[in-house]
Amino acid sequence: MDFELNPEQQQLADALARWAEKDYGFEQRKQIVRSEAGFSEAAWQELAELGVPALPVPSDHGGFDGSAIDQMVVMRALGRALVVEPVFATALGTHCLSRAGGQASVLEAVAAGTLRLACAFGERQARHELFDIETRAERAGTGYVLRGEKHGVLHGAQAGVLIVSARTGGAPRDTDGISLFAVPADAAGITFRDARGNDGLRIAAVELTDVRVPASALLGGEGEGWPLLEATADHGTALLCAEALGVLEALFDATLDYLKTRQQFGVPIGKFQALQHRMADMVVHLEQARSMAMLAAVKVAADDPAERRRTVSAAKARVGQAMKFIGQQAVQLHGGMGVTNELPAAHLFKRLAAIELTLGDTDHHLARFAAQPGFAAHE
Repeated sequence: MDFELNPEQQQLADALARWAEKDYGFEQRKQIVRSEAGFSEAAWQELAELGVPALPVPSDHGGFDGSAIDQMVVMRALGRALVVEPVFATALGTHCLSRAGGQASVLEAVAAGTLRLACAFGERQARHELFDIETRAERAGTGYVLRGEKHGVLHGAQAGVLIVSARTGGAPRDTDGISLFAVPADAAGITFRDARGNDGLRIAAVELTDVRVPASALLGGEGEGWPLLEATADHGTALLCAEALGVLEALFDATLDYLKTRQQFGVPIGKFQALQHRMADMVVHLEQARSMAMLAAVKVAADDPAERRRTVSAAKARVGQAMKFIGQQAVQLHGGMGVTNELPAAHLFKRLAAIELTLGDTDHHLARFAAQPGFAAHE
């Protein structure tokens, strides 16, 4: 597979790397994480000036029509820097709105960097099954009333618009009867319980109590939202694989530097053959994760949903295996320092753990991959 970026993508990657080195160092990030807001408005505006929020927005609404590969460049760079601003949540919401059509004013505000999005898809009982929805949306006059509770909403309290999955028909685990709504975060009846996740990112539970929205808030057809929801989740999974790649690269580099500087018996511990073997195994996992992350970015826009599901789940599963191996090896090779907040390694490891549990863990995606048509055709 060709891993070479085109000139525009390389320029974007270089610009993000320079920005992170100059304005988003490790100590600066720790201060942002500890702040009341949990992210930096100044950093968000700097990312907006670099075109990051506008990248996935259609050109008709002031964006750049960025492909999944373009967004992979961004997520990989931001993963290396452990950026905690709501880039992923906004990109995920942007993809959903763009795919659904309409919501022009929302997309224009996203492209301008004045609006952030969040996707309220998960529920307490659902685990990784996004079709397991108990939140209800009932018709009321010319609009809808939403009632329910959403959990694990990444950057929910920092968003201006929430994309909410709700059931307008069917049983709680049916794929039929699911609808998606674009809901202003300041709508009457919305309550946030915001907290800082183990990885430093903000995450919220969102309670919807008789939240009224107009008919124009509905994305696509009523009760026909599952294909859009699934495609959005797959797109987000591909972005997470790209972010994980950046985190893995940064963790590998930090571990290699540690082995070159930490001395025992008068020599750097990196000279010990047993540790060199571990680093070699880490390289193998890293290269395989890189290949699968790139493949997911290429195939996530496939016309065939089965091909998209198969490739994205294979990528998340393989990247998940790499995250576990490289993360655990890095912590062990750092010794006790590997789990302290004084070193980047611990923060990188925590972000990998959070990515593993977002939009389906390794086991979930292995099962999903095996369930795709043709997997057991030889039997």
